[in-house]
Amino acid sequence: MKLPARVFFTLGSRLPCGLAPRRIVINNAAGNFISPTERLSPNAWKTITDIVLNGTAFVTLEIGKQLIKAQKGAAFLSITTIYAETGSGFVVPSASAKAGVEAMSKSLAAEWGKYGMRFNVIQPGPIKTKGAFSRLDPTGTFEKEMIGRIPCGRLGTVEELANLAAFLCSDYASWINGAVIKFDGGEEVLISGEFNDLRKVTKEQWDTIEELIRKTKGS
Repeated sequence: MKLPARVFFTLGSRLPCGLAPRRIVINNAAGNFISPTERLSPNAWKTITDIVLNGTAFVTLEIGKQLIKAQKGAAFLSITTIYAETGSGFVVPSASAKAGVEAMSKSLAAEWGKYGMRFNVIQPGPIKTKGAFSRLDPTGTFEKEMIGRIPCGRLGTVEELANLAAFLCSDYASWINGAVIKFDGGEEVLISGEFNDLRKVTKEQWDTIEELIRKTKGS
């Protein structure tokens, strides 16, 4: 299998001064669109999983075999999504494929670490790009809701993601292997916590609640 040159991405221009470019592979293949799952055809499912899971697997296997033969190490980094871990309706092919990418990354971190290869994953939350949002929020309806459930109060940026990727692929992260790092401004911890909607309670309402709680006797 002949791989295009663009799959070899060193991030050399972003590495800290004094560090030479390393052998780095970024698996950022993505295909996604929103749809009720019952409307998906087998071809729609296959299209997404071929891009996301099979594309990542084929590139990783081919390059990994070449590196093992050459006795060279490398840093592999996969970009997935926060719902790869939790699952999500309306993007089921993407959620399933990204979960597979994460399982592969953690598995190879254990198996191929002895060859000097590291495998890590970044799970980004919503980062506004034209390509992604044109398929996931084509009307612009949901952006405000997205921001409302992010404790940091904004969407992430491509530059922030690139900085984290550069760190994970550098020698500063040489002991990080098999990690899955959430990069979502706190979105998942907010929506996962049962009582986190209490952040909407005003000071005056808290005064009332506290008074009622103090008056409660027994169990």
